[in-house]
Amino acid sequence: MSHKILLTAREVDIILHRLACQLIEKHLDFSETVLIGIQPRGSFVARRIKQILEDEYNVPQIELGLLDITFFRDDFRRGDKPLEANKTEINFIVENKKVIFIDDVLYTGRSIRSALTAIQSFGRPSEIELLVLIDRRFSRHLPIQPDYRGRQVDAINNEKVRVSWKENEGEDSVYIV
Repeated sequence: MSHKILLTAREVDIILHRLACQLIEKHLDFSETVLIGIQPRGSFVARRIKQILEDEYNVPQIELGLLDITFFRDDFRRGDKPLEANKTEINFIVENKKVIFIDDVLYTGRSIRSALTAIQSFGRPSEIELLVLIDRRFSRHLPIQPDYRGRQVDAINNEKVRVSWKENEGEDSVYIV
């Protein structure tokens, strides 16, 4: 299986900093804003963004939650192998808060649709935005677009975008496989 590198560790770091700056421009002190990483892969992006905002831009006390969408997916019972759920960790109410969903790759939009349904269990947000590291723009099945995108990728045919994280795979990188 051949793969082509799209982003190196340095480029991923630059993009994460740019995305953090875009969030600061719109949300300032984050007093009414919460970050929600979509499990499993969005949690890596969300934690990194939170760390950058707190450590490098001195934004205090950003609320970060992790949302599991497994049982809200429209393909939940369609696969041959059972899906394995992740843990939802939201220790705050999202009622009247600005919620920023964070994921690694936006592909068909179905994960985001699931997240929109799942978040309702935690209250009614005043607004929901979407931040993704990679936007596969020509692959949508649903009319969902990111508010913040790290990089737009045009993957064709059976090409897949694979994001590796230092915490999980030992390196930060993005490949087309």
